[in-house]
Amino acid sequence: MRHVLIVDDEAHILELIELTLLRMGLEVDRAMNVAEALERLQGGTHYDLCLTDMRLPDGDGLRIVEHVSQSIRDLPVAVITAHGNAENAVAALKAGAFDYLVKPVSLDQLRTLVKSALSLPQQGAGPKAAGGENALIGESQPIQHVRHLIDKVARSEAPVHVTGESGSGKELAARLIHRNGVRRDGAFIAVNCGAIPESLMESEFFGYRKGAFTGAESDRDGFFQVAHGGTLFLDEVADLPLAMQVKLLRVIQEKKVRKVGSTQEEPVDVRIISATHQNLASCVEAGRFRHDLFYRLNVIELRMPSLRDRREDVPVFAAAILERMTRSMAHGRPELDAGAMKLLQRYDFPGNVRELENILERALALCSNGRITEEDLQLRPLETAYRDSEPGAGAGAGAGGSGGGGSAGHKWPLQEFLDRTEKEAILDALEKTRFNRTAAAKLLGITFRSIRYRMERLGIE
Repeated sequence: MRHVLIVDDEAHILELIELTLLRMGLEVDRAMNVAEALERLQGGTHYDLCLTDMRLPDGDGLRIVEHVSQSIRDLPVAVITAHGNAENAVAALKAGAFDYLVKPVSLDQLRTLVKSALSLPQQGAGPKAAGGENALIGESQPIQHVRHLIDKVARSEAPVHVTGESGSGKELAARLIHRNGVRRDGAFIAVNCGAIPESLMESEFFGYRKGAFTGAESDRDGFFQVAHGGTLFLDEVADLPLAMQVKLLRVIQEKKVRKVGSTQEEPVDVRIISATHQNLASCVEAGRFRHDLFYRLNVIELRMPSLRDRREDVPVFAAAILERMTRSMAHGRPELDAGAMKLLQRYDFPGNVRELENILERALALCSNGRITEEDLQLRPLETAYRDSEPGAGAGAGAGGSGGGGSAGHKWPLQEFLDRTEKEAILDALEKTRFNRTAAAKLLGITFRSIRYRMERLGIE
C-alpha cells in the first residue's frame, strides 16, 4: 500500500485530506509541525508522497521541502499555500517541490495531484524519445548537462522556461520534459504565440461559448482545455501582448479559465513550458513583458546550447540529418568528405540545427558520386562573410584596412553594422522565397510578427 505523510497544524484540514487519501486506498501518517515531520521522514518509514502546509507553528514548510530535496530525492513533496500567496508557491517550486495546492483546498485538485505524484517515473532513466532512442543528439558536455536537467525537471510540475537561439531545439526539449514526466499520456499542445492575431488570442487560448461573437456557431475549447491533463508549450512567449499576459498570469495562479461568453470558470490541469529566443529579462526591463508573469514562468530555466558551443557534435548531427533525408532514396546516404566536415565544424551556424539541415539539403541536391564536398556546401566561414560585407573591403580598403574612423574590421558604430547585416540577411531570405514573408521568416528561424517588425524598423519595403 502506498504511504503518504501530510503536515498541517489545522486539525480539520488534516482530517479532510486524510479522509480523501484513505478513500483513494492510501495509508496516511500525520504531523502538525516541522519538527514532527522531519522526525517521521528520518524515522525509516518509506513514504511515496509528502504533502505539507507552508505555514507551521515552529517554522516554514519550505524547510521540509529542502530536506526532502537534499536527502530523499525520490520522494515527491507538494505544498499547500494561502490563496494569493504566489511568492510561497514559486519559492517551494524553486526549492524542489513537485507541485502546490492553494487554500481552500479543492478535493478534485488534491486527487489529481496525488495521482500524478504517485505515477512519477523512476529518477535517472534519462530523457528518451518514443522508441527508446536518445532524441537529443551528441555527447558534448553542454548537451549532457541538458539531458541531466531534463531528467530532473521532468519529475516536477514546476513551470519551465527554455531559452536559446532560434533552431537550437527548444521545442524538442519541451517535448522530452513532457514525455519523461507524469503527463506523458496526456496531450502536448505547442502554441506559437507570435503567430496568433491579437484579436483572436483570448478565444484561442480559453475557448468560447456559442453566440459569444459573430461566427461562434458552437462551443469550442481553447488551448488550455485541449491540453487538460497534459502540457501546454508556449513558444515565443515574449511576443504575447501585455493584455494577454495579464489573463495568462491569472490562469496560471488560479488554475481556472473562463471561456469567452461564459460566466463560469472551469478548472484546468496543465503544465506550462514556455520558450523564446529573446532575453525575457531584458523584455521585462523594457516594459514589454510583465515582471510577475516572468516570475511565474521562469521557475526553472533550461538553456539550450547553440551548435557552435558544441562543435564536436556536428558530425553526429550531419550523419543523422543525411540519414533521415535519404532514407527513401535508392542510392543511399552520401558521405561528407574531410574538407566539407572541417568546414562545417568551423562554421558558426547562426541558425543552429535548422540552418545545418538547410545547408545539407542544398548540398544533397548538388553533390555527385556519393560524396559531399566543400563546393557542394556553398558555405563560407561567418567571419569571412562579415569582412566581405564591410564597406571598403575591396581594393580601396588600403593597407591595414583602416579608414576614416575606427579600428580595422569595424569602421562604423556597432549598431549600424548589425543593422546592415540583419537587413542583408532578410533581403536574401525574401529573394529566395520570392518575397513571401511567411516563408522568409521560417527560413530565418523567426516569427512572422518578428520579420514584419524588423522590416519596418530597417525600412524594407
